[in-house]
Amino acid sequence: MPLDIVTIPCLSDNYAYLVNGPDGVALIDAPEAAPIIAALDARGWGLDVIMITHHHHDHVGGVAELREKYGCKVMGPKAEEAKLPPLDFALPDGMTGGSGDGEMQVISVPGHTLGHVAYYYPKAGALFTADSLMACGCGRLFEGTPAMMWDSLSKLAALPPETMVYSGHEYTTSNAKFALTIEPGNDALKSRVTDIETARASDEPTAQVPLSLELATNPFLRASEPSVKASLGMADAADADVFAEIRARKDRF
Repeated sequence: MPLDIVTIPCLSDNYAYLVNGPDGVALIDAPEAAPIIAALDARGWGLDVIMITHHHHDHVGGVAELREKYGCKVMGPKAEEAKLPPLDFALPDGMTGGSGDGEMQVISVPGHTLGHVAYYYPKAGALFTADSLMACGCGRLFEGTPAMMWDSLSKLAALPPETMVYSGHEYTTSNAKFALTIEPGNDALKSRVTDIETARASDEPTAQVPLSLELATNPFLRASEPSVKASLGMADAADADVFAEIRARKDRF
Protein backbone atom coordinates (compact mmCIF):
# COMPACT_ATOMS: atom_id res chain seq x y z
CA MET A 1 0.00 0.00 0.00
CA PRO A 2 1.63 3.27 -1.09
CA LEU A 3 1.53 6.23 1.25
CA ASP A 4 -1.23 8.80 0.78
CA ILE A 5 0.29 12.11 1.93
CA VAL A 6 -1.94 15.12 2.53
CA THR A 7 -0.52 18.63 2.99
CA ILE A 8 -2.51 20.74 5.47
CA PRO A 9 -1.92 24.49 5.78
CA CYS A 10 -2.17 25.62 9.41
CA LEU A 11 -1.89 28.92 11.30
CA SER A 12 -0.46 31.64 9.07
CA ASP A 13 2.34 29.72 7.33
CA ASN A 14 2.74 26.27 8.93
CA TYR A 15 2.21 22.85 7.39
CA ALA A 16 1.07 19.61 8.95
CA TYR A 17 1.05 16.34 7.03
CA LEU A 18 -1.25 13.35 7.16
CA VAL A 19 0.39 10.07 6.15
CA ASN A 20 -2.02 7.21 5.45
CA GLY A 21 -0.22 3.91 4.95
CA PRO A 22 -0.30 0.22 5.81
CA ASP A 23 -0.05 0.90 9.55
CA GLY A 24 -2.83 3.50 9.74
CA VAL A 25 -2.98 7.29 9.66
CA ALA A 26 -0.15 9.33 11.12
CA LEU A 27 0.07 13.08 11.54
CA ILE A 28 3.42 14.86 11.29
CA ASP A 29 3.19 17.83 13.69
CA ALA A 30 0.01 19.47 14.96
CA PRO A 31 0.17 23.27 14.74
CA GLU A 32 -3.59 23.58 15.36
CA ALA A 33 -6.46 21.11 15.45
CA ALA A 34 -9.25 22.57 13.30
CA PRO A 35 -7.77 22.25 9.77
CA ILE A 36 -6.43 18.79 10.60
CA ILE A 37 -9.84 17.61 11.81
CA ALA A 38 -11.40 19.05 8.64
CA ALA A 39 -8.91 17.17 6.45
CA LEU A 40 -9.56 13.91 8.30
CA ASP A 41 -13.34 14.35 8.13
CA ALA A 42 -13.21 15.12 4.41
CA ARG A 43 -11.55 11.74 3.81
CA GLY A 44 -13.41 9.72 6.40
CA TRP A 45 -10.16 8.94 8.19
CA GLY A 46 -9.41 8.49 11.86
CA LEU A 47 -6.07 9.36 13.42
CA ASP A 48 -3.80 6.70 14.91
CA VAL A 49 -0.67 8.59 15.88
CA ILE A 50 0.79 12.10 16.08
CA MET A 51 4.53 12.32 15.36
CA ILE A 52 6.12 15.52 16.69
CA THR A 53 9.37 16.88 15.23
CA HIS A 54 10.27 19.42 17.94
CA HIS A 55 8.87 21.30 20.89
CA HIS A 56 7.94 24.70 19.45
CA HIS A 57 4.31 25.66 20.03
CA ASP A 58 3.52 26.12 16.35
CA HIS A 59 4.19 22.40 15.89
CA VAL A 60 2.42 21.02 18.98
CA GLY A 61 -0.44 23.45 19.63
CA GLY A 62 -3.14 21.05 18.42
CA VAL A 63 -1.89 17.89 20.12
CA ALA A 64 -4.14 17.95 23.18
CA GLU A 65 -7.37 18.50 21.23
CA LEU A 66 -6.54 15.86 18.63
CA ARG A 67 -5.54 13.32 21.26
CA GLU A 68 -8.81 13.87 23.11
CA LYS A 69 -10.92 13.59 19.95
CA TYR A 70 -9.27 10.56 18.36
CA GLY A 71 -7.61 8.76 21.26
CA CYS A 72 -4.42 8.66 19.20
CA LYS A 73 -0.94 7.91 20.44
CA VAL A 74 1.64 10.69 20.54
CA MET A 75 5.31 10.22 19.67
CA GLY A 76 8.20 12.66 19.68
CA PRO A 77 11.94 12.99 20.12
CA LYS A 78 13.27 11.48 23.31
CA ALA A 79 15.79 14.32 23.54
CA GLU A 80 12.94 16.83 23.96
CA GLU A 81 10.54 14.70 25.99
CA ALA A 82 10.55 17.12 28.94
CA LYS A 83 9.47 20.01 26.69
CA LEU A 84 6.74 18.18 24.74
CA PRO A 85 3.13 17.25 25.48
CA PRO A 86 2.98 13.87 27.28
CA LEU A 87 4.39 11.19 24.98
CA ASP A 88 3.22 7.61 24.63
CA PHE A 89 6.50 6.80 22.89
CA ALA A 90 9.76 8.77 23.18
CA LEU A 91 11.78 8.17 20.01
CA PRO A 92 15.58 7.90 20.02
CA ASP A 93 17.74 8.73 17.02
CA GLY A 94 17.85 5.89 14.52
CA MET A 95 14.71 4.13 15.73
CA THR A 96 12.72 2.43 12.97
CA GLY A 97 9.16 1.17 12.83
CA GLY A 98 6.28 0.43 10.49
CA SER A 99 5.86 -1.92 7.54
CA GLY A 100 6.04 -1.70 3.77
CA ASP A 101 5.98 1.84 2.49
CA GLY A 102 5.07 2.85 6.05
CA GLU A 103 8.51 1.90 7.33
CA MET A 104 9.88 5.00 9.07
CA GLN A 105 13.24 6.03 10.47
CA VAL A 106 13.90 8.73 13.08
CA ILE A 107 16.81 11.00 12.13
CA SER A 108 18.24 13.40 14.71
CA VAL A 109 18.71 16.84 13.12
CA PRO A 110 19.67 19.28 15.91
CA GLY A 111 20.24 22.93 15.14
CA HIS A 112 16.88 24.70 15.13
CA THR A 113 16.31 23.01 18.50
CA LEU A 114 18.66 20.60 20.23
CA GLY A 115 16.34 17.60 19.96
CA HIS A 116 14.72 18.22 16.57
CA VAL A 117 14.09 15.08 14.50
CA ALA A 118 13.10 14.35 10.91
CA TYR A 119 10.97 11.38 9.87
CA TYR A 120 12.21 9.44 6.85
CA TYR A 121 10.22 6.83 4.93
CA PRO A 122 12.93 5.18 2.80
CA LYS A 123 10.69 2.81 0.83
CA ALA A 124 8.21 5.57 0.01
CA GLY A 125 10.93 8.15 -0.62
CA ALA A 126 9.42 10.73 1.75
CA LEU A 127 11.20 12.94 4.28
CA PHE A 128 9.45 15.19 6.80
CA THR A 129 11.92 17.83 7.96
CA ALA A 130 9.82 20.52 9.71
CA ASP A 131 12.22 23.36 10.63
CA SER A 132 15.55 21.67 9.89
CA LEU A 133 15.89 21.50 6.09
CA MET A 134 13.29 23.90 4.68
CA ALA A 135 12.33 24.67 1.09
CA CYS A 136 15.28 26.70 -0.26
CA GLY A 137 16.39 27.37 3.32
CA CYS A 138 16.84 26.02 6.83
CA GLY A 139 15.53 26.85 10.26
CA ARG A 140 16.99 29.54 12.49
CA LEU A 141 19.50 28.33 15.06
CA PHE A 142 17.51 28.99 18.21
CA GLU A 143 19.33 26.36 20.30
CA GLY A 144 22.06 24.70 18.27
CA THR A 145 25.29 25.83 16.62
CA PRO A 146 26.10 26.34 12.94
CA ALA A 147 28.35 23.26 13.02
CA MET A 148 25.52 21.22 14.50
CA MET A 149 23.06 22.32 11.82
CA TRP A 150 25.56 21.78 9.03
CA ASP A 151 26.06 18.23 10.23
CA SER A 152 22.28 17.71 10.35
CA LEU A 153 21.76 19.08 6.85
CA SER A 154 24.65 17.01 5.53
CA LYS A 155 22.94 13.85 6.78
CA LEU A 156 19.76 14.77 4.95
CA ALA A 157 21.64 15.81 1.81
CA ALA A 158 23.12 12.32 1.59
CA LEU A 159 19.70 10.69 1.17
CA PRO A 160 18.60 9.62 -2.34
CA PRO A 161 18.07 12.74 -4.48
CA GLU A 162 14.63 11.58 -5.60
CA THR A 163 13.39 11.75 -1.99
CA MET A 164 10.46 14.13 -1.59
CA VAL A 165 11.07 16.69 1.17
CA TYR A 166 8.07 17.96 3.14
CA SER A 167 9.06 20.92 5.30
CA GLY A 168 7.24 22.84 7.98
CA HIS A 169 6.60 26.37 6.71
CA GLU A 170 5.67 28.34 3.62
CA TYR A 171 8.81 30.46 3.68
CA THR A 172 9.92 29.60 0.17
CA THR A 173 9.43 33.00 -1.45
CA SER A 174 11.67 34.86 1.00
CA ASN A 175 14.13 31.96 1.15
CA ALA A 176 14.52 31.97 -2.62
CA LYS A 177 15.02 35.74 -2.75
CA PHE A 178 17.81 35.37 -0.24
CA ALA A 179 19.32 32.44 -2.13
CA LEU A 180 19.71 34.68 -5.18
CA THR A 181 21.96 36.98 -3.14
CA ILE A 182 24.33 34.03 -2.64
CA GLU A 183 24.14 32.56 -6.16
CA PRO A 184 22.75 35.17 -8.57
CA GLY A 185 24.06 33.17 -11.53
CA ASN A 186 22.47 29.85 -10.57
CA ASP A 187 20.15 29.06 -13.50
CA ALA A 188 18.32 26.31 -11.62
CA LEU A 189 17.64 28.74 -8.79
CA LYS A 190 16.39 31.45 -11.15
CA SER A 191 14.01 28.94 -12.73
CA ARG A 192 12.84 27.87 -9.30
CA VAL A 193 12.10 31.46 -8.29
CA THR A 194 9.83 31.78 -11.33
CA ASP A 195 8.05 28.53 -10.45
CA ILE A 196 7.57 29.68 -6.84
CA GLU A 197 6.09 32.99 -7.93
CA THR A 198 3.65 31.22 -10.24
CA ALA A 199 2.60 28.73 -7.58
CA ARG A 200 2.12 31.32 -4.86
CA ALA A 201 0.06 33.53 -7.18
CA SER A 202 -2.41 30.62 -7.21
CA ASP A 203 -2.01 30.04 -3.46
CA GLU A 204 -0.36 26.68 -4.09
CA PRO A 205 2.11 25.31 -1.52
CA THR A 206 5.80 25.29 -2.45
CA ALA A 207 7.43 23.60 0.57
CA GLN A 208 7.16 20.06 -0.82
CA VAL A 209 9.91 19.35 -3.36
CA PRO A 210 12.44 16.69 -4.42
CA LEU A 211 15.73 16.69 -2.54
CA SER A 212 17.46 17.00 -5.92
CA LEU A 213 15.97 20.49 -6.31
CA GLU A 214 17.20 21.48 -2.87
CA LEU A 215 20.68 20.21 -3.69
CA ALA A 216 20.71 22.36 -6.83
CA THR A 217 19.26 25.56 -5.37
CA ASN A 218 19.35 25.70 -1.55
CA PRO A 219 22.40 27.72 -0.44
CA PHE A 220 22.41 26.04 2.98
CA LEU A 221 23.03 22.67 1.32
CA ARG A 222 25.60 24.15 -1.05
CA ALA A 223 28.11 25.56 1.43
CA SER A 224 30.67 23.00 0.25
CA GLU A 225 30.41 24.08 -3.41
CA PRO A 226 33.57 25.87 -4.63
CA SER A 227 31.45 28.38 -6.56
CA VAL A 228 29.53 29.31 -3.40
CA LYS A 229 32.71 29.63 -1.37
CA ALA A 230 34.25 31.82 -4.05
CA SER A 231 31.21 34.10 -4.20
CA LEU A 232 31.53 34.68 -0.45
CA GLY A 233 35.27 35.25 -0.56
CA MET A 234 35.78 32.06 1.49
CA ALA A 235 37.48 29.79 -1.04
CA ASP A 236 39.66 28.05 1.54
CA ALA A 237 37.19 28.00 4.43
CA ALA A 238 35.75 24.90 6.03
CA ASP A 239 32.27 23.92 4.87
CA ALA A 240 30.74 24.51 8.31
CA ASP A 241 32.23 28.01 8.43
CA VAL A 242 30.75 28.83 5.04
CA PHE A 243 27.39 27.55 6.24
CA ALA A 244 27.68 29.75 9.33
CA GLU A 245 28.33 32.81 7.14
CA ILE A 246 25.30 32.03 4.96
CA ARG A 247 23.11 31.54 8.03
CA ALA A 248 24.32 34.84 9.52
CA ARG A 249 23.53 36.65 6.27
CA LYS A 250 20.04 35.14 6.20
CA ASP A 251 19.45 36.28 9.77
CA ARG A 252 20.16 39.84 8.64
CA PHE A 253 18.27 39.58 5.36
